Amino acid sequence: MSIDYEGIVSELMQRDPSIIAVAVITGARDIVYSTDNWDISSDISKVSSAWSSMNAQFVIISGVKYSMLQCTIERMVCTNIKGQGHIVGAKDDEHKVIVYVEPEADINGAYMDTARTLSRLCSKTPYLDENAQLGTSQPVAPVSGGVTIDPQLKSEITAFLDWIKAEDGLSGYLSYYLQQNNANIMSELAKIYSDLRNICQ
Repeated sequence: MSIDYEGIVSELMQRDPSIIAVAVITGARDIVYSTDNWDISSDISKVSSAWSSMNAQFVIISGVKYSMLQCTIERMVCTNIKGQGHIVGAKDDEHKVIVYVEPEADINGAYMDTARTLSRLCSKTPYLDENAQLGTSQPVAPVSGGVTIDPQLKSEITAFLDWIKAEDGLSGYLSYYLQQNNANIMSELAKIYSDLRNICQ
């Protein structure tokens, strides 16, 4: 089955306009698709090595240094401390999708969109229908008491919980922005914390 890399990447960039460049990699360093505005061919080996080691402090792409905020087997989130944007990556056994995200963007939202795109590139049967919308009448997984949970929602919550539990997940994200003394991010996080407390009461 051939994969429409260009079409899938185009849909990603339309869905999230803060993503302004994308590269799709197979294996360690084989770039199978890249947007015209981004050539990371000379950097991909070092980026892949940094990601695989999961203890790198930074990556350098096109001469710009990005500090590592999160690095797990399936996720990479980096930012340039001088405000030159972010690098976000998602990978599985077949592909890596690495994107450049504009400086003012929500990098966690960009990661979720990138991870969804990665699932569309998989040659195996997808775990969900990419056209499905939350709350529609798609098949749902049964749980105790006859209550059902949307599989896409469950997957996103599971990914969120994994990120919270990871050493370089939520705590790393919070520590970074506390060190940067970023009042806007801290204010937004305080609102989210308040909302979560209200939901759980």
